Amino acid sequence: MAELHRPHTGPPAPPAGFAAALRTAVRGGTDFGATARALTTMDASNYRRVPLGVLAPRDADDIAAALTVCQEYGVPVVPRGGGTSIAGQATGTGLVLDLTRHLNAILDVDPAARTATVQPGVVLDDLRAAAAPHGLTFGPDPSTHSRCTLGGMIGNNSCGAHSVAWGTTADNVRALEVVRYGGEALRLEQARGMGPDGVRGTSPHGPGRVRGTSAHGPHGVRELIGAHLALLRTGYPDLPRRISGYALDALLPEHPGGPDPVRAFCGSEGTLAVVTEATVRLVETPRARALAVLGYADEAAAAEAAPGLLPYGPLTVEGMAADLVREPAGLPRGAAWLFVETGGATPAEARAHAERVLRSADAVDGTVVTDPAGQRALWRIREDAAGTATRMPDGSEAWPGWEDCAVPPARLGPYLRDFRALLTQHALRGTPYGHFGEGCIHVRIDFDLLTPPGIARFRAFSEELADLVVAHGGSLSGEHGDGQARAELLPRMYGDELVALFGAFKDLWDPDGGLNPGILTRPAPLDTNLRFEVLPKRPVDVAFGYPQDGGDFAGAVRRCVGVAKCRTADAPSGGAGVMCPSFRVTGEEEHSTRGRARLLHEMLAGEVITDGWRSTEVRDALDLCLSCKGCRSDCPVGVDMATYKAEFLHHHYRGRIRPAAHYALGRLPQWLRLAAPFARPLNALARVGPLAALAKRLAGIAPERTIPVLATETYSRWLRGHQGEGPGEGEGEGKVTRVLSPDRVVHLWADTFTEYLTPQVGRAAVRVLEEATGRTVLPPSAGVCCGLTYVSTGQLDAARRVMRRTLDRFAPLPGHPVVVLEPSCAATLRTDLPELLPDDARAAELAARVRTLAQYLEEYAPDWTPPRLDRPVVGQTHCHQHAVLGDAAERRLRERLGLTGELSGGCCGLAGNFGFEKGHWEVSVACAEEQLLPAVRESEPGTELLADGFSCRTQLDRLGPPTGRRARHLAEVIAEGLEGGDGERPARR
Repeated sequence: MAELHRPHTGPPAPPAGFAAALRTAVRGGTDFGATARALTTMDASNYRRVPLGVLAPRDADDIAAALTVCQEYGVPVVPRGGGTSIAGQATGTGLVLDLTRHLNAILDVDPAARTATVQPGVVLDDLRAAAAPHGLTFGPDPSTHSRCTLGGMIGNNSCGAHSVAWGTTADNVRALEVVRYGGEALRLEQARGMGPDGVRGTSPHGPGRVRGTSAHGPHGVRELIGAHLALLRTGYPDLPRRISGYALDALLPEHPGGPDPVRAFCGSEGTLAVVTEATVRLVETPRARALAVLGYADEAAAAEAAPGLLPYGPLTVEGMAADLVREPAGLPRGAAWLFVETGGATPAEARAHAERVLRSADAVDGTVVTDPAGQRALWRIREDAAGTATRMPDGSEAWPGWEDCAVPPARLGPYLRDFRALLTQHALRGTPYGHFGEGCIHVRIDFDLLTPPGIARFRAFSEELADLVVAHGGSLSGEHGDGQARAELLPRMYGDELVALFGAFKDLWDPDGGLNPGILTRPAPLDTNLRFEVLPKRPVDVAFGYPQDGGDFAGAVRRCVGVAKCRTADAPSGGAGVMCPSFRVTGEEEHSTRGRARLLHEMLAGEVITDGWRSTEVRDALDLCLSCKGCRSDCPVGVDMATYKAEFLHHHYRGRIRPAAHYALGRLPQWLRLAAPFARPLNALARVGPLAALAKRLAGIAPERTIPVLATETYSRWLRGHQGEGPGEGEGEGKVTRVLSPDRVVHLWADTFTEYLTPQVGRAAVRVLEEATGRTVLPPSAGVCCGLTYVSTGQLDAARRVMRRTLDRFAPLPGHPVVVLEPSCAATLRTDLPELLPDDARAAELAARVRTLAQYLEEYAPDWTPPRLDRPVVGQTHCHQHAVLGDAAERRLRERLGLTGELSGGCCGLAGNFGFEKGHWEVSVACAEEQLLPAVRESEPGTELLADGFSCRTQLDRLGPPTGRRARHLAEVIAEGLEGGDGERPARR
């Protein structure tokens, strides 16, 4: 194992006087600190470039002023939106313009003209939401629609699944206001200002700072085009997804409507000018949709079938193969599938279109899905592919680089066969999927980008694949742009003469070469600036086992490929997701899962963040991580930031004084065990205001929090009395354990919260288990603990000691499951225990036995009929339950109980020690206000409040409306029904 790598020199500093001049010129925030730079070294590509600093301009005037200052000091500029580009074009060595912070307004939606005017930082889904009340939408819809920006889509000429119906971004932009390097503003309008639907592409906000409207672009472009008409007329392949290079053919005089500078600008990847405003076309949204899912023998057969479906007017024709699908639930038979979406004025019409497609398709099997939830579930498989495809089924890594080349749709089948053969020739693997209806293929390939031989193979394969694409009449990029990944290879597609013309065009727009240098023209080699080359060459010394990453912490951090699903602003609904609650509250990149992974990457690199595990930048970013584990399940590549945070805290505070809350809350099981005999006087003292305030201040607890009430009778003491043992008898030594047959007992884990704070949950669970199974619950073993609080505060040495002691003392009978009531404890036993003790076989064995109450009842009492409660529910699915354990069994049990309604997604915001710690109150409350608290406030009287997690119940008790309803564990609700409180007590079968 190795210590963290430390380079001898850091990245270059800004030119003398530049930072001061920039701050004087702009109103937006400038940041030349390590955190801001580290967060923007990478996008979603294989590449990494370290910027000098970051500017968040407030308006177009700020952009113009910044570009003026940058020209004066010779500082390059890269505009950045959501940072999801996969070819390296959203990285740069100069000043990064963060266009998402302030320039994110939808300025106008004109339903009559079917246009919208937006700033470049507007997220696509926000525009779609604004247009939806008018029955309109923006047609292009890349899979990153919940976080990509319109400026980035214009820069890359993004497409998405529905370009079959509505075209690329270039097809849907009417006018642009842009600023060149040096500060000159310019307005570009679609040819003659008219779109195909008769809409004039002008801004309703007047010219403002714009100095001129151009039919071609800057001075000299018209002459450049006129001098090369023959080359431009013959040099471009004719296919729907030609994104590579500059679209100079849009400036030909015979272009429909005349030269179109807007189309020529789209796809320029930030190399010509910075967009400050865009007027875009909106299209009518079908009132109903249906999905025909067609199964084929292999992906080539699916690809060959796709063009034959286009005459039926589908909204999209998407394809993917079985090696992308981890769980093929809901898919028809086959080894590859086409998703063919159809629209209609009514559900019946949409379904009829889909059934016509199904009848006409020569498929192995097929089905039509009309249920919106079923369609969303299937589309989620496709949308997450950019992330899931980065891990092969065996767990090995796969990367972009040849993510989105395109060929004529009729050539897609033969191309895929040749592509697979080329992979085999180079001993590589990939998982193709994508827009089969337009011949565009996405794929992540298991390149070795860590060693010189692997990088050499990456280059050789790229060169040969470029030739293969061109041989099939295709484009090196069919959606995401060339960036650094493919720009070097453009001469193979266009020839040297046309590529030289690209350079001349760039020079007319940007004679100083200050905008995104190294991208598109005069590109950096495709095998340089790789983001992995700065990482340690040997695994660093860590506490967790990281079994999915070969024990390598750097490999775990590499999981984040930057697709930024964690950057969605809206909380998931219906228990559908959790990630990333802190980002949704603050909107700051450093508080997203991706941002934290980027900082950890740079910590390992040691170039921008230079103090390794002692880094204050990483510590501060992780401080607002709730350790909810939502990313472990919701991130397409399974980034587990809760584990990374625990690892970091373990090293950061090793040999140092920790925050007070780590001692108070991290060692909570120890304190509660000592306090239990004195519960009554301690509870009384905790209600004395000055004493409580002093205790919270000393313990590092937020002053707004209430100290939890200690149980006056612990769960284990009650259980011994319940089973006829005297209170003085030793735990686990009563007559029950001596006489019961091993197949008539239940192991119920006595977690710290149940034992000392909410024993009523344990009592209820015992009642339910006895009724449902006829078995006796075994008394808990003394001193066992899952180690949760130690893990969450990064006290991993102590956690391992506690876990080893637990394994020594807790020995469930062979083959017997262990029922765990607290979801966070169950998740700790299921994941953290074996990952912290990878060499102890008992850890993995215990982890495999963990069950929730609902899981146990479903498995061991399948014929039991629970009481019918027949009432609505509201509440919270614990984030650890969602991320690690799943809640399918709980959903089925609630249905059998007659408990109707969905529990909230997101996170309650308390999240164990997080919400109790000083400084976290505002974020904790804001997380609860996303879904949980509004759902509770809006619920009808008599609605049951369900929350299996102690944190969730505590948060509701503190913040919920004063309705007199207490949040309860599902076990409590069932037990009440068994007693006849709200339901009939059924006989056990």
